[in-house]
Amino acid sequence: MNEPSPSPLVSFIGRVHGKAVFGRRVQVLAREIARLLPAGRLADVGCGSGSIAEAVRAARPDVSPEGFDVLVRPGASIPVRAFDGRRLPLADGSVAAALLVDVLHHAGDPAALLAECARVAPVVVVKDHLASSRRDERLLACMDWVGNRPHGVVLPFSYFSPESWEEARRRAGLVETARGDVTDLYPWPFSLAFGGGLHFLARLEKATS
Repeated sequence: MNEPSPSPLVSFIGRVHGKAVFGRRVQVLAREIARLLPAGRLADVGCGSGSIAEAVRAARPDVSPEGFDVLVRPGASIPVRAFDGRRLPLADGSVAAALLVDVLHHAGDPAALLAECARVAPVVVVKDHLASSRRDERLLACMDWVGNRPHGVVLPFSYFSPESWEEARRRAGLVETARGDVTDLYPWPFSLAFGGGLHFLARLEKATS
């Protein structure tokens, strides 16, 4: 769903963010994500512009990304298909991996979306946020607004706590096989406030009984 078109001020903030932060973020995340992916077809769920998946493909030519989003942006870097945010237009187990980059905190039911990704892929790679305090929530809301409001993305400002992340992962029937913080997304001095444990990257696979 779209919000009203952003104001000129919001558009300006978006352009500044794109020049100062976006390119670095794409390269750092693509580098880290590429290490976690198996070869083959990749479903980038909530892909936005497709820039991260395109950078992953440059680093890993054996990965073939395709995007899925509720809001298909013109001129995306990869092929993108619209979906309703709940059901992916893919058969069970039809892709090698699914990717969710800063998507789950926008979802109405993050565990259900995780489970849907696990339906189509044996490996799910997630980059998202953890908020352990009200200060963390305020910092994440600031980042979210600057990075997404210029694109008309709906912002619920709802973030995982360490406990709610574990609950969502368990409900989706997934286990973590790799997990780490992403600490160098922002240049100094912004990294002092917006880095640390606010960003995590995890590789998930289906739990075995």
